[in-house]
Order: sequence, then structure tokens, then C-alpha cells
Amino acid sequence: VMNDIISTMFNKKFLEELFKPQDLYSKKALRTVYDRLAHASIMRLNQASMDKLYDLMTMAFKYQVLLCPRPRDILLVTFNHLDAIKDFISDSPGILNQVDETFRQLIETYNCLSDGEFQLIRQTLLIFFQDMHIRVSIFLKDKVQNSNGRFVLPISGPVPWGTEVPGLIRIFNQKGVEVKRAEFTTAGNYVTPQREGSFELYGDRVLKLGTNMYSVTRPVETQMSGSSKNLASQAKENIVPNPLAKEELKFLARLLGGLDIQNPSGGETGFRLNLFTTDEEEEHAAQTRPEELSYKVVNIEATQEPGRRAELSRILGELEVAEPRPSSADKGEDLLALMDGL
Repeated sequence: VMNDIISTMFNKKFLEELFKPQDLYSKKALRTVYDRLAHASIMRLNQASMDKLYDLMTMAFKYQVLLCPRPRDILLVTFNHLDAIKDFISDSPGILNQVDETFRQLIETYNCLSDGEFQLIRQTLLIFFQDMHIRVSIFLKDKVQNSNGRFVLPISGPVPWGTEVPGLIRIFNQKGVEVKRAEFTTAGNYVTPQREGSFELYGDRVLKLGTNMYSVTRPVETQMSGSSKNLASQAKENIVPNPLAKEELKFLARLLGGLDIQNPSGGETGFRLNLFTTDEEEEHAAQTRPEELSYKVVNIEATQEPGRRAELSRILGELEVAEPRPSSADKGEDLLALMDGL
């Protein structure tokens, strides 16, 4: 299952589309891609479990972006994600090469950006998540999230790399010469970081954001906070059409076509993943979740319009590139092998 999902996520053609300069996805478009990736294997999730998984994923990523010591460290968080993914597929050299190629693309694309550009990226991501305040038990127990679903920014610990521990004020004259110093007491216990995390293909990232949250086994629950339930703006998002949604879904149609994931062949009948303790709890969650906050799967059908067929045929022709595959490759080798009609 992990091989199928990771192979789909890091498919060469899929990543080429993701790396093209473009506007941020809408929440609906992101959820559509997420559903496709989650079901790229024989695993299946019911609506309630999928909602819970998506809520957990979005809040975990919001937490990681929000608590980054400096904007550039978003890249270290991403590298932590990829390092963990590589551990999952360490015995699959073909898929491992796909992830390493993504590593190289990220380094080439983002290492050269300025701090100001990383700040713009961070602010754009936080704006995307600003109205999402879903309570997650693992964060509540660790005291990093309040009961209203908002995260707590620490006032102690290492300061961002390249900065000094607060507590000193320097005063300069008009010639730039320091003329006076004053000290003040800080509320937190700050320390200087020992070293900067590695931005290379291999190395110590130092930053722990983006690493395994489940190093200690414990149950994880997601629950909508009261503020989220009453947010009219969030409720309207699924009701009032997003002016950018049409263009974003057109992009998804170009990327995914109107095709469904292939049914598993052979004797595999698939299995269902339930993120709740019992089936009854899953059914209750599906019934009690507010309708305006439930995510709807967007089914893309782009093959019926005559005007689209020529364009899709051209795209499919471009996708039919013979790529070397490892002899041990199984189903789910790439995105194309998981779509009907290709």
C-alpha cells in the first residue's frame, strides 16, 4: 500500500505539473488530489474516516508551518517529510529514485530563494489554513493547541538560526557607531541553536518539525472546535462558488483526466481503513459532522466534451513515455498505471 501511494505521489509527470508556477490550490482542489492519492492502492476509506484523515493532515501541516523558527525552515520540514518517506520504501530502489529526484528538484528550485520569498510562501500557506481550527488530541495532550483549536507559540527554546538571544538593546548614532547598550529581561528561556539544519540531499535537519508525531503510541482524535462550527465564512466556502475553482479543476482534469483508479487485479480484494475505534463510531461521526463542513469528492469527467478530446489525446500522447522500471516493480508503479484507459 505504501509503495503504491508513494509511487503515485512522486510520479514524474505528476511532479512536473506540481512544479510549474501556479496559484495555490483551493481547498476543494486540494481535497480532490488528496482523495486520489489516498485511494491509489487497494486501501479504501469511508467518508468519515477520510474526513478525519484529511483534518489530521491539514492541522499537522499547519502546526509545522506556524511553528517554523524562520521561513526558510519550511524547506527543512519538507525534507523531514521526504526523509521519513524514504524509510518506508528503502527496499524499493525504483521508488526511492523517484523520491531522490524530487529532493533534487526541491533543492534546485528553492535553495536559491531569498528569505523574503520564503516569507511570502509561509504567509500564503498560513492564509490558506487561517480559518481551520480543528482540535487534535495529540496536540491538546502536548499543550501545543488550545481548546478552541488554535496553536500555542512557544516563548522558550532555540531562537532561529542566525539570530541572537533576546535581552540586549544596542543604540547607534547617525554614523552607525554603537554608543549605548541596555539589557532587559525576557519572559522566555531562549537559547542559541547549536547548528543549522542541512539543506542537502542527506544530512541532519536538526529541526524536529515534520518528523514522526507518533513516536509514542497514543490514540488520535480530531474534533471540530466551537469556533469552527460557527464560522460563516468557512461554511460558505462549500456553498458559494470559488471564482478560481473552475480553473483549478480544469487543471486537475488535464492532470488526472476523467479516469478512475484501476481495480486491483489478481486475488487482492482490497481492505478498508477505519480511523475510528469501531464501525459504529465511524457512522456516528459521519452523521454528526456539520453538512457545511463535510468535504465533497469532486468527480472530474473531461472525456465527454468533444472540444476536450483532442487536447486530452495530445496530453496522453505526451504521457506515453517508456521509462525504465525495476524488475521487481508491482502495480502502482506510477500514476499512469493507476488510471483507467492509459
